[in-house]
Amino acid sequence: MQDVTRTFPVPAGRGPQSAPADLLRRLRARTTADPVTHVERVPARAGVTAPWPDWTPEELRAALDRRGVVAPWRHQAEAAELAYAGRHVVVATGTASGKSLAYQLPALATLLADPRATVLYLAPTKALAADQLRAVAALELDGVRPATYDGDTPRAEREWIRRHSRFVLTNPDMLHHGILPGHAQWSGFLRRLTHVVVDECHTYRGVFGSHVAHVLRRLRRQCAKYGRAGGPTFVLASATSGDPATAAGRLTGLPVTAVTEDTSPRGGVTFALWEPPLLPAADSSSPEADLLQVRRSALRETADLLADTVAEGVRTLAFVRSRKGAEVVAATARRALDEAVPGLGERVAAYRAGYLREERRELERALLHGDLLGLASTNALELGVDLVGLDAVLICGWPGTRASLWQQAGRAGRSGDEALAVLVARDDPLDTYLVHHPEALFGRPVEATVLDPANPYVLGPQLACAAAEAPLTPADLELFGDGAKEAVDALVASGALRQRPTGWYWRHRERPEVDLRGEGGAPVCVVEASTGRLLGTVDGGSSHFLLHTGAVYLHQGVSYVVDSLDLADGCALVHAEEPDWSTHARDVTSLSVVSVRSYTDAGPVGLFLGEVDVTSQVVSYQRRRIASGEVIDTRPLDLPARELRTVAVWFTVSPESLASAGVEAADIPGALHAAEHAAIGLLPLMATCDRWDIGGLSTAVHPDTEAPTVFVYDGHPGGAGFAERAYRTAAAWLRATRDAIAECGCEAGCPSCVQSPKCGNGNNPLSKPDAVRVLDVVLTNLPTPTLPRPLAPRPVDHEVGVMENAP
Repeated sequence: MQDVTRTFPVPAGRGPQSAPADLLRRLRARTTADPVTHVERVPARAGVTAPWPDWTPEELRAALDRRGVVAPWRHQAEAAELAYAGRHVVVATGTASGKSLAYQLPALATLLADPRATVLYLAPTKALAADQLRAVAALELDGVRPATYDGDTPRAEREWIRRHSRFVLTNPDMLHHGILPGHAQWSGFLRRLTHVVVDECHTYRGVFGSHVAHVLRRLRRQCAKYGRAGGPTFVLASATSGDPATAAGRLTGLPVTAVTEDTSPRGGVTFALWEPPLLPAADSSSPEADLLQVRRSALRETADLLADTVAEGVRTLAFVRSRKGAEVVAATARRALDEAVPGLGERVAAYRAGYLREERRELERALLHGDLLGLASTNALELGVDLVGLDAVLICGWPGTRASLWQQAGRAGRSGDEALAVLVARDDPLDTYLVHHPEALFGRPVEATVLDPANPYVLGPQLACAAAEAPLTPADLELFGDGAKEAVDALVASGALRQRPTGWYWRHRERPEVDLRGEGGAPVCVVEASTGRLLGTVDGGSSHFLLHTGAVYLHQGVSYVVDSLDLADGCALVHAEEPDWSTHARDVTSLSVVSVRSYTDAGPVGLFLGEVDVTSQVVSYQRRRIASGEVIDTRPLDLPARELRTVAVWFTVSPESLASAGVEAADIPGALHAAEHAAIGLLPLMATCDRWDIGGLSTAVHPDTEAPTVFVYDGHPGGAGFAERAYRTAAAWLRATRDAIAECGCEAGCPSCVQSPKCGNGNNPLSKPDAVRVLDVVLTNLPTPTLPRPLAPRPVDHEVGVMENAP
């Protein structure tokens, strides 16, 4: 790919005082064609305060006053009153609205009033827990003794925390793997537990959220065992989300009251939608070279914008969807800045999961103190870490949900000043659709959080964990909800549990191995072969793609090449190298239908929802030139296959209707393949997911349907609710898919419409015009709204081997 010559100004010293609109104007002026498709102005808002609750201890009020909190906002006081009265509450308000005070106030007031009380705080990330520890410790309240208890906590400190800390900050993983299995050692803490804070609870969605829901039920079970009458009060904090009371109730298994009116002040936000420009393709040997165009990489565009803002003294956080992408953006911005002003690149860094604890804490400190002006981060910093003083946020690619979009945009302007947010579109159907349809982003409610505690692939393993902690009783089954009795019977039949008159007992010496986050097993350590130095970790589910033999692995701007991957030992050996190529793993997928839950008969079109078995395997990887994107070669890999039973939505179309629409028989595979890619790309518009949560497959004749078929499936065991959402909104989903393809300016199909970055077939075959014809047939016949017909599960024995993309 050809590149664009960019120049960066010497820092002008304007810094945070630069108005967002002025800054945006200067950024737009540095490109030959205006990349901004829409600018949304989010106005500033005044705050509404409330009196301190009568029960607020003077000591706590004085400590908060020293920190600059002179009065709570009205929504903080309302939520705090409910929680202090023992009512379970979720406060679901915008970024920087002060949700922390809403739970700190009742929790700390209780600790000060009752010297024996304890509080448990749960955060989805270690960074957020560390940030909350700083905030609580800074109040310097006698006897509270806050402490983090997670995988980074030295073993020498853990005993002290169990015995003496009254405000323990941890995460669901440590609660699941450490605290609940060792509940006897935590008996005193659990007996006196008055409040459980569940921060950023909107992140607990899909399979991960379903697991956490049962971890919280296991916590309630142990609190009841140790005599906590009525159990602790749950206080949940969430980004603005659809129906937060229902989602919080499903997560905790308790009735929850929602506080949703945001009464905090807010600085104005200038929000720009930015589409990178089209560039001529680099292959000059092709006679059509001048006609072929590709769009500039969103990573490179974000890196240039990050360098631009840092060069102007603007403190900027760039959100990038992948670990590798965050490293690339940071390294590219550093190089560009150093060319303009030697040494300025040192004020930019990357931040992501997989770094060692010491690296993460130092980066957080440097950003908070202004030593760093720019940070390229994964969504590890999306959540409520207090990043006071940021002026701009760059969002590289649609983050998956409107809730995440506003969470990320809200990282800037936290001190009440004006802020700039820029969404940089990737070459992807959904990103392209959104930057040209701003009405899909602005002025619409955010999504509801989707989780399903009754998912048998979650419920069974969680009941096994509960039985390993203490024998299950009939009363416990009621606590765990629908499907618990059937799951226990299945565990008995498999030999995992033994039934006795007093309950169900775990039969094995070892504890069940349950992965809350669905990351495919234990983390794989990345070790420098020559020194034995641990560089970081990669989750097991990603290791096949990121750490296969020959893969390029990036860590804080340094490039390494993988020498070997030992999955049994969980270790990848690497050596430092700066190749001029990048690596891209390719996989193949096969799918068979297990049963049909529901269907819609629409004449020549059928719409189905059901269970499927998916088998996927990483089989090769491509090496591509970094400068041009040219494919150097494709190299085979020998990695084990992975099997997944999940939920899928699929539609069938009769060959006769396709022929009537002008789709020739030879073009059906390309037409379905293109429609499948675009449908996957647009599903996040309807469901709380992103395209990496889902997979798909298309075939001209599938043995289980005996017709041309397109499948889209959840990439999680047992499903995560995405396919169900697609089935319920099929007409709107497929209409948006059809429009995104038809409105794209390319002729034969591009990454903005029908090409997929994760296609196992190398995006071949694809037929853009025929994909529109296929979707026209489907939409013409599909009723609106879809009226499903439920079916009893229908077993299907066929198997099929079709190559396609997997999540």
